[in-house]
Amino acid sequence: MNPANHSQVAGFVLLGLSHVWELRFFFFTVFSAVYFMTVVGNLLIVVIVTSDPHLHTTMYFLLGNLSFLDFCYSSITAPRMLVDLLSGNPTISFGGCLTQLFFFHFIGGIKIFLLTVMAYDCYVAISQPLHYMLIRNQTVCALLMAASWVGGFIHSIVQVVLTIQLPFCGPDKLDNFYCDVPHPIKLACTDTLVLELLMVSNNGLVILMCFLVLLGSYTALLVMLQSHSWEGRSKALPTCASHIAVVTLIFVPCIYIYARPFQAFPMDKAVSVLYTIVTPMLNLAIYTLRNKEVIMAMKKLWRRQKDLIGPLELRPLH
Repeated sequence: MNPANHSQVAGFVLLGLSHVWELRFFFFTVFSAVYFMTVVGNLLIVVIVTSDPHLHTTMYFLLGNLSFLDFCYSSITAPRMLVDLLSGNPTISFGGCLTQLFFFHFIGGIKIFLLTVMAYDCYVAISQPLHYMLIRNQTVCALLMAASWVGGFIHSIVQVVLTIQLPFCGPDKLDNFYCDVPHPIKLACTDTLVLELLMVSNNGLVILMCFLVLLGSYTALLVMLQSHSWEGRSKALPTCASHIAVVTLIFVPCIYIYARPFQAFPMDKAVSVLYTIVTPMLNLAIYTLRNKEVIMAMKKLWRRQKDLIGPLELRPLH
C-alpha cells in the first residue's frame, strides 16, 4: 500500500507536555540540564573506556556501548522536545515522525538486547570465573553486539512498515512530545485492532518476556552468590545490583507503555519522560558512582589532561 495515495495528513501537531508557558519554561530549564549531563557523562564514559587499557575488557566494552546507546537514545527525543517547549507551534512532518519512530525503536531494541548480553556476561563472570576470558573472548563479544544491532534493526523496521501503510486523513494531533507507535496508530482512518495486537505482541510481550528472563537470571545469580566467600560476594553484589537497577528502570516503563492496548492514560507522558530523558542519565549515575575502576580511570584521564595543559599555559608568548 502506498502511503502517498492514502494519507492526506502532511504532518502532526505535537501537543507536548503543557500549554502553560511558565510550565514549559520550567520543563525546558530542568530537561536542558538533564540532557546536558546525559550527553557529557555518557560520552565521557565512552572516552574513558576507549582510552584506558585497564578497561579493555568485555564488561567495560559492553558498558561503553550502553553509554553510547544512552547518548543516542536521549538525543532522538530530547533536542526536539527542548525546541518545542519554547516554540508556539510544535509540528513534525509525516516523514519526520516515521524517522523518529524508526531510530527510537532501533536504539531501544539494541539496548534491550545489549542488557541481555550484559546479564549473560555477568552470569559467566560469577559462575565460571576461571573460564570467563575463554568463553567471553573478543570474537564472541563482537558477534553478540552485531546480533544486537541486527535485532534492533529488524524490530524497528517492522514498526515502520506496519505504520507507513496506514491511511491518515483526519485528526493530526499527537498527545505527546515525540512520535511513537501508539500515538499515530490511534489517528489512522481505519480499524487498527489487528495492528495493535501485532504491535503489542512485537513490543510488549517480547519486552515482558525478556524482563522476566533477566529477573530470573539475576535471581539465580544472587542465590549462587550465597555459596561464595564474603570477598567474592562483596565484589559481585554491587555489579548485580547495578544491572538489576538499570534493567528495572528500562523495562518497567516499556512494559507499562507497550504491553497493553494503545489507550491514553494520565501517567503516559510522565512515564515517557522517565524512560526517554531521565533514565539515560540515571544509568550513567548507577554505573559510574558505584564503579571504582571507572572513577579511577576518570581521575587518571583528568590528571593527564592537566599535565598536557600545564606546559602549554607556562609557554611564553611571542
